[in-house]
Amino acid sequence: MPTGFRSIHHRLFLLFLFCMSGCVLIVSLLYYNRTTDQFHEKISDLSQKNVAQTAGLFSLMYQGYDSLSKSLSNNFEMIRLLNETSDEPAVEFINEQRITNIIGAIFYSRDDLVGIHVITNKGKVYNYGNYMNVVKPNYREEEWYRQLKDSSGKMVWLGVYEHSLIDQVEDSPVFSFGRQIYDLDEHKPIGIVLYEMNPEPILNALDNLKLGEHSEVFLVSQDGRAVSSGKELPPELESLPFDAPTGNVLVQQDSKHLIVASRLPFSGWSVASMTPNRDLNVELMEMKRYLLIVISILILVSALIASIISRTFSSPLKKLIREMKMVEIGKFRGMLKVSSYQEINILVASFNRMVNRIEELIERVKISSVSEKNAEIHALQSQVNPHFLYNTLDMIYWMLDEKGEDPLGELVLSLSSMFRYSSQWEEGAEVTLREELEQTGHYLKIITIRFEGRLQIETELEERWLDYRLPKMTVQPVIENAVKHGLEPMGRRGKLKVYTLQEDDALKIIVEDNGNGMDPEQLNRLKLSLNQEGPKETGKTGIGLQNLHRRLKYMFGEAGGLQIESAPGKGTQVAIVMPLSPTGKER
Repeated sequence: MPTGFRSIHHRLFLLFLFCMSGCVLIVSLLYYNRTTDQFHEKISDLSQKNVAQTAGLFSLMYQGYDSLSKSLSNNFEMIRLLNETSDEPAVEFINEQRITNIIGAIFYSRDDLVGIHVITNKGKVYNYGNYMNVVKPNYREEEWYRQLKDSSGKMVWLGVYEHSLIDQVEDSPVFSFGRQIYDLDEHKPIGIVLYEMNPEPILNALDNLKLGEHSEVFLVSQDGRAVSSGKELPPELESLPFDAPTGNVLVQQDSKHLIVASRLPFSGWSVASMTPNRDLNVELMEMKRYLLIVISILILVSALIASIISRTFSSPLKKLIREMKMVEIGKFRGMLKVSSYQEINILVASFNRMVNRIEELIERVKISSVSEKNAEIHALQSQVNPHFLYNTLDMIYWMLDEKGEDPLGELVLSLSSMFRYSSQWEEGAEVTLREELEQTGHYLKIITIRFEGRLQIETELEERWLDYRLPKMTVQPVIENAVKHGLEPMGRRGKLKVYTLQEDDALKIIVEDNGNGMDPEQLNRLKLSLNQEGPKETGKTGIGLQNLHRRLKYMFGEAGGLQIESAPGKGTQVAIVMPLSPTGKER
């Protein structure tokens, strides 16, 4: 990643831009999906209403055509004339004229009739419609004729055809239906009547199902044939359940088409429409283009807002960074003034305070160094010819050992070890807690003998902290102070407890006694002396608590030092606080 994109300005810009753009895209997507669902629901409802209206139109037409077909099949004069036979040509001609007149009267009663054809079982055909009627010679082999012959007297819808079923001259489209003609006296069929109508009412009713420019509508027979046009039924419609109960509306949509179908309440026929999705999605495509334009504008606005917001964050931080770099090279140019968010203002104010205190901190470091040197000097002053003292103590130990004075010899040996440990002082000397406790053990042995059984000592030191490094002569001064000021003045049995405790990221070595304790005023005075500025004022007390507190501060920073709690008559607790390193063992 280029270095520029690692800056807070660019990262905040990208963060705000992605968040705001993401919100815009999510809201737009949810809106689009919701609108799409509502649109499809609306299309589905509209389709069902169209199907219901179309079924109602077909019901009205069916009733009208049924009444029209009965006007001939129930005409007694017509039935009598069809049954009457005569050998005289004149009588036969008159009968034919009467039959033709009856058919003509019905033909002219409606404007949408194209032709009426009466075919008797004897093979006689009576036509009315086209003046030049030419009957097809093989009409008896046609499917429509078989359907009418096999009917039980009810009207049979045959469908829409491109030309007349029986008249070879009539080539205009027709809608055909018919029924058998019965002799009611003998209850037997004597022929059929075929009506051919103008198909416009049927086709107009089917057009009511169209939902788009490229919609296809079909009138489907009971056996699954398309009877509204010369087209074959599409494969998508062949698998539809056209035998479903009357009145049920089937709405089915796939990736290409919306299909709506319903069975008519008569004749077993069904209506179906198939509309390409591209016709339905015109409104959705317009909305999608509108959304794309709006989203593009909102993203540009989001980028502008993100740039402004990111600059309000990054600009004061950049100023702060420049000032920090100047401070690094030792150039102080005064107070930094910015006006930004509260958190950044607090950060800048803290920086200004830090700059103002740098000189103070430098002086305090110098003072701490002087205090450390003074501590070393005082330690060296307490050593009176250490090598001579070691040799003398060793000689006393061997003399006591020869005389069998073991307890006194151990006392002298502990005293020798203490002097040897304290005399080996170097600048910034560090030891492990194990070494410090070994030295403290010698001191406690001397104190135990000195108190003649009046002192109980308990130690609870965890093994895992024994390799922790700390300043030399850290624990003994605290124990020495507890014995001298807390346990020695009291007239009862004393108890001294030394243990370790981990709190958060700090290790505490706690020295606790049940001595006289301190009242609040004494305790407050002692705490103030620990934090007193300037060189430590110590007399002959050697390395005191104040010196130890400063040494800990010098080595560990502000996190290190001494914590003291005390109460009159209950004793004193001193905690040596040292921060832990990432490893938790050694710094």
